[in-house]
Amino acid sequence: MQSKLTKIKAIFLLTRPVNVLIAVLSVFVAAFITGTIQPIEDVIIACISCGLIFAAANTINDYYDFLIDKINKPNRPLPAGLISPKITFVVSMIEYALGILLGGIISRDMFFMAAFFSALSFFYSANLKRTILWGNLAVSFSTAAVFIYGGMAVRRPIHTIIPAVFAFFYHFGREIIKDIQDMKGDSENAAGTFPVRFGIAPAVRLIRINFLLLTFLTTLPYWTKWYGLNYFLIVVLGMYPVIFYVLISIIRNTESKHLGFLSNLLKADMFIGLLAIYFR
Repeated sequence: MQSKLTKIKAIFLLTRPVNVLIAVLSVFVAAFITGTIQPIEDVIIACISCGLIFAAANTINDYYDFLIDKINKPNRPLPAGLISPKITFVVSMIEYALGILLGGIISRDMFFMAAFFSALSFFYSANLKRTILWGNLAVSFSTAAVFIYGGMAVRRPIHTIIPAVFAFFYHFGREIIKDIQDMKGDSENAAGTFPVRFGIAPAVRLIRINFLLLTFLTTLPYWTKWYGLNYFLIVVLGMYPVIFYVLISIIRNTESKHLGFLSNLLKADMFIGLLAIYFR
């Protein structure tokens, strides 16, 4: 019994539940900001579908990062020996299949979108993650697509383009931070990420440029009157202080533990971003 409970816990942890929750909430918020959440059953199915695909993507990522995580994250379920690589792979395939099939229940377009981003996330873990920027772009593109997915569930995807663009740049910056944090394991396993190839200083400059551009872009919906004062106040008071803290802090301290803190801080601040869009 204890062994089964351990495996269930390991499977749950492999999904990175906080990331899955953010993806699910993003789908719902994306549907909401289009002006309707009808048909509600399709929105719920889209949320579950997206959650399963994200769970699968995170699980397969740990499968391919087994050796790297032995160095960078030894407490993750796989390097800690809580679950076998074989079970990890099988679980991810089941999650992918269920996520794609649920997308197909809503529409043919959502089936193909679910299948495409499932394949992209698999290819990312297997190959792209170890390349210069292509892996970062793939993850950012995938997270941005979550909002489009929510819009598609209510047949209004065009209304979700703005938050999708924001999500792209937000996640791109966070991905580079994570690459700097993982440099030791990546370099020892021939992963040619941007920081490994060009160094920490250029990577930090890239992060600063990215987040400064995002800061500028997030002001545009308010000045063009697409979004209202509620949106702007939440962004200014809830997101900008975190972004500016990260930009200043990362110049002074690039130790792995501190970078992990910054990455988690940005992850937590995603909920504030969702609130800004929700109450726009």
